Amino acid sequence: MNPEIVIRDETDSDVGAITEVTAAAFKALEISNHTEQHIIVALRDAKALAISLVAEVDRRIIGHIAFSPVTISDGTPNWYGLGPVSVMPEHQKQGVGKALIREGLARLKDINAQGCCLVGHPDYYKKFGFKNVPGLMVEGVPQEVFFALSFDGHTPQGTVNFHEGFMADS
Repeated sequence: MNPEIVIRDETDSDVGAITEVTAAAFKALEISNHTEQHIIVALRDAKALAISLVAEVDRRIIGHIAFSPVTISDGTPNWYGLGPVSVMPEHQKQGVGKALIREGLARLKDINAQGCCLVGHPDYYKKFGFKNVPGLMVEGVPQEVFFALSFDGHTPQGTVNFHEGFMADS
């Protein structure tokens, strides 16, 4: 990873750049509905961004990651959803996303989160310890793209509901 990359909390002045980075990161992705930037705005407006980090190089934002609380039908508390994570296309495959994920997971642990889950690419998220967990699911999402990572050894069972901000479309 480029040593000039700085990972930090988002600030109010970063909002426009985060929207641009997110839209650019998902623009060419066929599996995307291209609503990710709207999801972040909805989460921010609902004050549901538990952790929101940017990656910058030379004071220019090139990446972003969001974490928001989820609810689980078995009542397990303190779980969070990861996503979206975005990196400008010209900076992808250079360790920026990996740095954002690692720092975000560390910060979740710092706030005593019990775990994290996400919908994402199977080959990518397993390297961070995420696993497909039998008995833990999101309605309408194929099991092979839903992942969970327990921080305390307890893996919940049931249905995960991401914040309603994930339904944002404009």
